[in-house]
Amino acid sequence: MSTRTQGFTGTHMLLVTCAFFGVVIAVNFTMAWYASSSWSGLVVENTYVASQEFNEKAAAMKAMAASGIAGRLSLKSNEIHYDIRNRDGSPADVDDVVANFKRPVGDHEDFHVALTKLSPGRFEAEHAIATGDWIVEVTSRRGGNIVMHEAVRIDTAEFGQ
Repeated sequence: MSTRTQGFTGTHMLLVTCAFFGVVIAVNFTMAWYASSSWSGLVVENTYVASQEFNEKAAAMKAMAASGIAGRLSLKSNEIHYDIRNRDGSPADVDDVVANFKRPVGDHEDFHVALTKLSPGRFEAEHAIATGDWIVEVTSRRGGNIVMHEAVRIDTAEFGQ
């Protein structure tokens, strides 16, 4: 009886090649599926229109900064607090405040909340906030006109969340 060892044959090479390209194709399809089902990356609907409005928005932001009005956002448990003050520290005359909470990537947890006026310059709302990083855009209005608009990046861990 003689046993013959065959070694590496053409059939083995075909199987290795098919397995290699099978893995590559499977990874490509998986990555394509995740890319198409996650955040689109869309920031503005129309970049041309956004670029045309840029100078107007920049001038409005400079005017807001020059006014000296400043806001301070704070979180405690499920409570959102916002204080808005004039340059001299007195409460700013503001009718309503809206806070838009956005995740830096993805929009499935984003929410906006209208804060209730407790006293001049002091606003509050109750809303559950998931832990992690958020970009919070706060818009304050008086008589329908924007008095203050700011965006702050926060980590809920900083507030003991």
